[in-house]
Amino acid sequence: MTKFVFVTGGVVSSLGKGIAAASLAAILESRGLKVTMIKLDPYINVDPGTMSPFQHGEVFVTDDGAETDLDLGHYERFISTRMHKVNNFTTGQIYESVIRKERRGEYLGKTVQVIPHITNEIQNFIYRGAKGYDVALVEIGGTVGDIESLPFLEAARQLSLRAEKNSTVFIHLTLVPYIASAGELKTKPTQHSVQKLREIGIYPDALLCRADRPIPEDERAKISLFSNVREDAVISVWDADTIYKIPQMLHDQGLDAIVCKKLELDPPPADLSVWTKLVYALEHPEREVSICMVGKYVDLTESYKSLIEAIRHAGIHTGCKVNIDFLDSEEIESKGTDHLAKYDAILVPGGFGKRGVEGKIATAQYAREHKVPYLGICLGMQVALIEFARHVAGLSNANSTEFDPDTDQPVVALITEWQNRSGQIEQRDENSDLGGTMRLGAQTCAVEPGTLAAEIYGNVVTERHRHRYEANNLYLDRLKEAGLVVSALTPTEKLCEIMELPRTGPHAHPWFIGVQYHPEFKSTPRDGHPLFTAFIKAAIANRQARETKGNNA
Repeated sequence: MTKFVFVTGGVVSSLGKGIAAASLAAILESRGLKVTMIKLDPYINVDPGTMSPFQHGEVFVTDDGAETDLDLGHYERFISTRMHKVNNFTTGQIYESVIRKERRGEYLGKTVQVIPHITNEIQNFIYRGAKGYDVALVEIGGTVGDIESLPFLEAARQLSLRAEKNSTVFIHLTLVPYIASAGELKTKPTQHSVQKLREIGIYPDALLCRADRPIPEDERAKISLFSNVREDAVISVWDADTIYKIPQMLHDQGLDAIVCKKLELDPPPADLSVWTKLVYALEHPEREVSICMVGKYVDLTESYKSLIEAIRHAGIHTGCKVNIDFLDSEEIESKGTDHLAKYDAILVPGGFGKRGVEGKIATAQYAREHKVPYLGICLGMQVALIEFARHVAGLSNANSTEFDPDTDQPVVALITEWQNRSGQIEQRDENSDLGGTMRLGAQTCAVEPGTLAAEIYGNVVTERHRHRYEANNLYLDRLKEAGLVVSALTPTEKLCEIMELPRTGPHAHPWFIGVQYHPEFKSTPRDGHPLFTAFIKAAIANRQARETKGNNA
């Protein structure tokens, strides 16, 4: 029988519920328990397909094609269980499911209500995602007091009532702000947050108190008395310079012991040596490199969270401190590319819309002409294709139909037909709904022997996708004749998955690769990722070559 740990949050959002929940899951997994995680998203969207990065940050994608909350990325980074569609659902999906049942007559014509129909459906979804595991950590999005999250909180309360004794634990994460003008940590927001939770019948078993510093014993005692939570269950979670220190922080304060005792579990002691080694590697690099990430949402680093972590993982696995500078691609358009000269490598991530695209194209051109290691992801690959088409293949008007629907040289265009992961043919056109019409999920492709991609991946690549536009097959032969290397195609539609520049000949480049998929989704701190590891190795080699050249000058 699966046991449940519900993680809620209060006061403000973005306190790190996902990381805290994932860290606890990592500790429980290290104790030999089979653990999974589920994220309940309070927004009404059926899927995040049309969500703006400015509002939502990053959307994570699973192997089976679910567009999910960023927190699922943290889950995969911290535990070995892979996430799927059953590990994340929104209010919109719940209501959609209930309404479908109502139209089919499954409720026998009864009035459909939040209680019991919506809350029962939420519980059904939770049980579906938790099946087969010892412990399921269920993170409830939003903050206590939000109208959106109330049905989820109510469903969790009902589940705890219906479940067997000692089968549920509630953990509440709150903010303990430091007021500089008073020189004090303030416990009142936490007290009020717990009060709101208790008003709806949920009594937390442990509190995770976020602050910019460790919370003193007297403040923890005060929180304990006001919140009716044992003092040893008031856990201090202070700001850390890496998220991979959090498991040890929570374990040292006995959070996993509290959870196991409440759930009547008696697993072996925790073994957090893997996290100790990771943190040591992060803090004791042998060398350093500087890379430039040229993107559209650089002021919103949450939009690139998985990417940043993947680069850090590569740093761990190469013994390298990676300094990342973020540069808005619109700055390239206004100021030129000269200030790219100081970097050891360049990365152009994904994005959508016309804004800043020409800056990304200019960045790809700079990297190609100056032999700087270049990694283009999703749109980063597409702009590299456009740049090569314009300046090497003689297609001076080359563009994507995303940016210029009337271009006469659409080297990148909207894909209209593709096969999804379940083998079904999906179709769309310019008038199709945008939501849920991306090429999503994992796809396996053969890799061309003798290419840079083959050196990185071997014979086969399986990566996750999230995009609408593709390299146009009608132009690929023209680009290949001009010297472009297409190193992987999808087996059915022959869509371009990986492109690179040759390492010999007139367009030779030491390390230039673009991928249509999102490799950052599969990088973990324990294993890293071969593409990012190779990218950082190329940056190291470039830095060493530049230093040698400078010394010999």
